[in-house]
Order: sequence, then C-alpha cells, then structure tokens
Amino acid sequence: MNEITGHTTVFGILADPIHHVKTPQRINALFQSQGFDGVMVPIHVKPQDLETVLAGLRGMHNLAGCVITVPHKTAITALCDELTDAARAVGAVNVIHRRANGQVIGTMLDGEGFVAGLRQAGIEPRGRSAWLAGAGGAASAIAVALARSGVSRLTLHNRTRSKAQDLLARVQAMHPQLSLAVGSEDAGGHDLVVNATSLGMAADDPLPLDASRLQASQIVAEIIMTPADTALLQAARARGCRVHPGAPMLAAQIALMAAFMRNGTLT
Repeated sequence: MNEITGHTTVFGILADPIHHVKTPQRINALFQSQGFDGVMVPIHVKPQDLETVLAGLRGMHNLAGCVITVPHKTAITALCDELTDAARAVGAVNVIHRRANGQVIGTMLDGEGFVAGLRQAGIEPRGRSAWLAGAGGAASAIAVALARSGVSRLTLHNRTRSKAQDLLARVQAMHPQLSLAVGSEDAGGHDLVVNATSLGMAADDPLPLDASRLQASQIVAEIIMTPADTALLQAARARGCRVHPGAPMLAAQIALMAAFMRNGTLT
C-alpha cells in the first residue's frame, strides 16, 4: 500500500460486526493499481451510534465516501441528504459519497454491479426479455438496474406474490413504458433468467424455479457466490443453458463503489 499522508483521501466501510469485511482489501488494491492516493479503513458502528458517526463523518474534510453494509443499509437512507433513484426504489443504501459541503448522497449498487458483471462476461441485457426470482433488497436493485439497462420486458416471481407486485409497481413508476408482469416458477420464454433469492446457499434448498422448463437458448444467472456452482446453475447447464455465476457481480461492484465514493457518480 502507498504511504498514508495528510494528502491521502480517506474512505470507510460501516458495519456491525466488522471483522469479516473484505471490501477494504479489494478497494485498496484497486486504488493502488490506479495510482490513486486513497485508503479505506473498517469502521465498527453499532446501530444506535449510526446517526452520531455519520454526523462526525460529515465534518471530516478528507473523507470522500463510505461503503455501507449490514446492518445499516436501510437505516442510513433516512440520514442521507439525497438518494439516487435506485436507493429510493430499493429503500436501502450500500455506498455514500460525501460532498465538499458535508452533504451525503446515497446509492444502491447491487443492481448496477450485477448488470456490469453481465456485460463484462459479454452478456448484454438491452433488448433481452428477463425473468427474475426474488423481491428482497438485492432483487429490487437488480430489477431496477435491468429496467434501466433496456431489457425488452421483465417478469418478476416471488413466493409472496404481493411483494412481487409491490416491486413491479416501483419499477413501473420509474419506467412506465416497460412491459412488466408477475410470473410463476416457469421461466420459459425469457432470454435471461436470474435468481436473486438466497435459495441455493444451502445444499437442501429447493430450486427457485421449475428447471424442467428451461431451454438451451436461455442464459441463467445467479447472485449467490458461495457455493460458486449452485444447484440451479448445475440444472441449467444440464439443460444446455449458458450459465453466469454470482462472483462477477461483486467484482464489478468494487469499481463502481470506488467511483461513486470518489465522485458521486458511477464513472
């Protein structure tokens, strides 16, 4: 790592607990590769102290931004001065940028990271039809990002149908011209199939869809990183589908996080 001086721009990651975080190592390696004089440090913040800590960060003139993770992603939305469309739609923030005047803008990059990971793998979502399983935080972010990327239509499936309908309404408000529907476990007839649920993390989890309906022409993508080769990806591969694992989402998100923390934009 480069020497830390009074000229170094400081970044943080706010979490509770903090011991497990890997983002500082990745961000610092990226800064070093870019020749940028910056450093990210872990900041252990309990939920009851979040507001106090953020107030202090506003007064740190050499701090440009922070990554926000569990359990603060939802609570910090009320403390930001401004939220991006993605953060408002999801109701959560995972990165903040501190402006020179101390104002804080928050965004949610799970969805943008997922789309960037697809594109880096040569999968362009624009013009494709997409089927998405899930309606939680990650799924909401991905739904918004897929809509923004220019998919031709988007079908949402969730075990609790009302949650899918609520997410659909939020996406529709942002993209009124997009064809949206609440779907079933049958993902047939879509170019891109995405599992944005936690199903697949445990060996005995059921599949998030009816794998017998998958077609060889489809691309099946995961957001789960461990295990890397989920039961869904194995089933999709057996049906002749192209598969896309969860790891590229995080790798792509690191660069987006660094850019947003530094500039308040994704570039």
